Amino acid sequence: MRPQSGFVAADVAAEFPGLRLDWMTVATPGGRQRSSPPAVVEQLGHLASRYRGATVVTMRTKPIPHAYRAFYRQIGLDPDVERIPAERAAVQRLLDGGFRSVDLIADACLIALLETAIPVWALDADAIAPPGLGIRTTTAEDARTSAGSAYLDPGSLAVADGDAIHALLFADPLPAATVGARTTQVALFAVAVDGVPRIHVEEALWMSAQTVVIMM
Repeated sequence: MRPQSGFVAADVAAEFPGLRLDWMTVATPGGRQRSSPPAVVEQLGHLASRYRGATVVTMRTKPIPHAYRAFYRQIGLDPDVERIPAERAAVQRLLDGGFRSVDLIADACLIALLETAIPVWALDADAIAPPGLGIRTTTAEDARTSAGSAYLDPGSLAVADGDAIHALLFADPLPAATVGARTTQVALFAVAVDGVPRIHVEEALWMSAQTVVIMM
């Protein structure tokens, strides 16, 4: 397992210096059908105890959440309305009274997010075409050729490979690339912005990957 640097289209890199995507692939027989073992559920419980009301309020002042909030504003999103992933998870914890276990893959991504404030997502690795994952803007053609992406507006930032769009930036994957019961390899990817150290991105990917591998 070794993180790879994804591509960033030249026009995107010129407009948003520091925007990047790193990803890695891990084997995971059973995909989304596998529930998290008690150790992972217990870890979510411990993390929930660290996220109280005051923690959520002060989170935005910390360097990594602050960097994502600044990027949201740069792309025209109000982070107080469209919350960054770390804040969204923290607010959901307050609403639910804890972090709910979904499955091993989702829980591994959530643990990495809670520990590092770096968002991590998972795709079915077999759905990824060369040259691998990266970031580009969507085109009018994408709505016609990417399964389940008819709603895509041209010019949106998205995670893609050489053939298709797999997710809008900071959004859940499109159905065609979602991890399912037949998935044997998962591609974990993290999106970072200017001001987020690369070492923290690698830590988030390693953390999520190790949770999956160790608990399989």
